[in-house]
Amino acid sequence: MMTEPQKFPKYIFVTGGVCSSLGKGIASASIGALLKASGYKIFVQKLDPYLNIDPGTMSPSQHGEVYVTDDGAETDLDIGHYERFIDVSLSKDSTVTTGKIYTEVLSKERRGDFLGGTIQIVPHITDAIKDRIQQAAKKSGCDIMIIEIGGTIGDIEGEPFIEAMRQFRNELGNENVLSMHMTLLPYLKAAKELKTKPTQLSVRELKRLGIQPDFILARADYKIPETLLDKISLFCGVKKRFVIPVVTSSSIYEVPLKFHQYKITELISEKMQLPMLKTKIDDWQVLFEKISTPQKEIEIALVGKYMRLEDSYISIIEALKSACYACNYQLRIIWINSERLEAQNHNEWKKLKNAKGIIVPGGFGNRGIEGKIMAAEYARTNKIPYLGICLGAQILAIEYARYVLENEQLTSEEFAGEQSPENYVIHFLPGQSDEKSKGGTLRLGSYRCNIKENTLAYKAYEETTVYERHRHRYEFNNTFRKKLPGLCFSGIYEQQDLVEIMEVVDHPFMLGCQFHPEFKSRPHRPHPLFHYFIKSAIGQV
Repeated sequence: MMTEPQKFPKYIFVTGGVCSSLGKGIASASIGALLKASGYKIFVQKLDPYLNIDPGTMSPSQHGEVYVTDDGAETDLDIGHYERFIDVSLSKDSTVTTGKIYTEVLSKERRGDFLGGTIQIVPHITDAIKDRIQQAAKKSGCDIMIIEIGGTIGDIEGEPFIEAMRQFRNELGNENVLSMHMTLLPYLKAAKELKTKPTQLSVRELKRLGIQPDFILARADYKIPETLLDKISLFCGVKKRFVIPVVTSSSIYEVPLKFHQYKITELISEKMQLPMLKTKIDDWQVLFEKISTPQKEIEIALVGKYMRLEDSYISIIEALKSACYACNYQLRIIWINSERLEAQNHNEWKKLKNAKGIIVPGGFGNRGIEGKIMAAEYARTNKIPYLGICLGAQILAIEYARYVLENEQLTSEEFAGEQSPENYVIHFLPGQSDEKSKGGTLRLGSYRCNIKENTLAYKAYEETTVYERHRHRYEFNNTFRKKLPGLCFSGIYEQQDLVEIMEVVDHPFMLGCQFHPEFKSRPHRPHPLFHYFIKSAIGQV
């Protein structure tokens, strides 16, 4: 029983050891989802050790997609996992990088805020990190804040964050600051067994930095024997109840259910002196039943160019999956390289022609653009459902304009080269130009869109006003509006008279949206445009 009144907020830090890509983001999101389902208000923050200010100028092929919040922050893709699992709208306070921290501290030094003193990692950088955490907790009004520290224990660039965590725990007490450490148990085929030594070494390194973990999340691709859990408990100084097996699942949406089986919310409540509340997981059980029940497959072509890393399109993939689950279908993505379409690769075209629907996602640069235009033409002429997102909407407009106006020179200012401006179906947004800095200067965040009635967009949304998130610097050229009969401009940002949604009238579903609807899709509540697109592809409309 608690002997003192409850104090909020509480803080849970999630770290990773042995190697990257263990799934700390999914684990953090799953724990947040369960705590929210227990009645707590949750906020999540990602501390990324890289020196970039944000992921906005980083290649999707290296870092995965850039996720955008309502308030216009360009963030790591893990923020998307947090929002989808916990079903909350996060903010710029959810993403902190070393670049942001150093920029903030050095700006203060230039202003003279430190009165000529020497600037050091401790206390100045660590104080700035702690301030960011506490400001986010205060602004969000959360009961429990989950802080994921990116990278791996032992990384040089991550040590200031670990030191800030150590200080934080020392200042607020063990009942208010909890440490979860995720490590890998590799499987050696020759020995035919999982090995715990990397976990032991990772925890030893964490202890060297002053942190004794409360939980160990043991990641493995195979079932972990009880004897190994005993061994981890013994050698890492963590009670066995707090060593949680995290075995690779068939779906990321099974992870909350697995954590619930191990009573993780009860264990957190025990450690942090929280009252025991009932965790309601009915919606997760219903979702996983749909996922695990054999269903018909629907083949959707994703025509892109960042094909080396599927995380480049992770939110689109999850939005498609959610829409398919809602229709009692399973998704099968056909990955289409637009450069190969452009080169008239027979196998690539054969794959495209097997698809029941086509998505052209966002992107930057002119590489593979003509291949995407070819995909849009194929969808239009063969009445295949097509959803164009951001750049994909611009592709729809360019292809349709070339068809109606019989002018192959029509293009976007982004790809123009020496083209005449009168050929720009797509041009710079007001206030944008080639000279503008690339980082954080796009049209970012949530904007209002008014939907016209009796359109595909209205059928999907079933409302006339929506708010959607943007990340772009080009827009449809309004001088072409009256030149393109058969192209309906069904969504408008009236404040600046910008086209947000366009659709081909004589087509079952050929729609482009300048915004990114995938960022507002949820596993239990698919986004209306993705839902209607999938229903069109399977013939349910």
